[in-house]
Amino acid sequence: MSKQAPRPLDGITVVSLEHAIAAPFCTRQLADMGARVIKIERPGSGDFARGYDERVRGLSSHFVWTNRSKESLTLDLKREEAGGIMDRLLESADVLVQNLAPGAAARLGLSFDALHEKHPRLIVCDISGYGEGGPYQDKKAYDLLIQSESGFLSVTGTKDDPVKAGCSIADIAAGMYAYSAILNALLLRQKTGLGSRLDVSMLESMVEWMGFPMYYAFDGGSPPARAGAAHASIYPYGPFPVGGGSTIMLGLQNEREWRVFCAQVLRQADLAEDPRFLSNSLRTANRDDLRALIVAAFADLSIEQVTQRLEDAQIANARVNDMAGVWAHPQLQARARWSKVDSPAGELPALLPPASSNAFAPRMAGVPAVGQNTDAVLASLGYAPDQVAQFHASEVV
Repeated sequence: MSKQAPRPLDGITVVSLEHAIAAPFCTRQLADMGARVIKIERPGSGDFARGYDERVRGLSSHFVWTNRSKESLTLDLKREEAGGIMDRLLESADVLVQNLAPGAAARLGLSFDALHEKHPRLIVCDISGYGEGGPYQDKKAYDLLIQSESGFLSVTGTKDDPVKAGCSIADIAAGMYAYSAILNALLLRQKTGLGSRLDVSMLESMVEWMGFPMYYAFDGGSPPARAGAAHASIYPYGPFPVGGGSTIMLGLQNEREWRVFCAQVLRQADLAEDPRFLSNSLRTANRDDLRALIVAAFADLSIEQVTQRLEDAQIANARVNDMAGVWAHPQLQARARWSKVDSPAGELPALLPPASSNAFAPRMAGVPAVGQNTDAVLASLGYAPDQVAQFHASEVV
């Protein structure tokens, strides 16, 4: 694989009116694959996600994660002169992505309907909380709110308390559906010659991911019980303490594995015939009794000993890593999955995109400072230096 090999999206230009996570995560995937992504930011402050925290040598953890390999153009879209700059940008753009407040892009004249006649090949991707139409169209939406609306919180957590996901799962879902939808639209344009409009809803993205608990509760059935880090309907499948204060994650899937687990891991072969545990449904119903037996069997064993027994029995297992454990994960190290990218805070580690290819290397370019590429982008659009200087003087950029 050569770093000079062509990437799938080389030559594709994306203009993004983006903030927070969903749209930036989508466009970062496009940038990874070679697209030129021009990120429009507010003059001065930029994307408000830049201010979420200062955990990465003074930079925001969310922003570093979702904004590498992009160009930052500051532009005050409320100023009249900004319209002309946007027109020039869109003349050569393939995709416009936006996740502004509901209706904001349309008010700026940047809806698909307003742009399609002038830019018939332009793909417009609108990412919002609830999608266009319906009573929730104009309702504000953030990741945690969508986790709640989609029912995710109702099945996640403990018996007493619902718990949100520890990462921005609703934003990630919407960002990935937007990314795949844009790839589909680019393929469709090769057949029709025309751009299309994509309407991506965070709610619908999360509801799609809720398919198992929804069908489990189909036709008025009871939903999966909140079971902490354990599986709601398969047991034993979840975390168990071992000697020394460590935790092992087990994953048993079938009756064959259950019998092997009893004989080779617990070393209590007769337990497989206990009438309380003869099927997965019974083990789930009697999980408290079974948990006590497993915890007792593991109490005098180290995590290394338990892991070795599980590996010898070919029972799926995992360590419960913290973030330091993930940074140092031996599998990621062995597969050379870490790269480095530049940033305003210096060089930073960055995970290579999943689904690696033997045909090309993904782009792993820097995280931009606010407006870092403003002058270069304007020059590429044909603006003379004195015009650029005037834009700065009038605070258009």
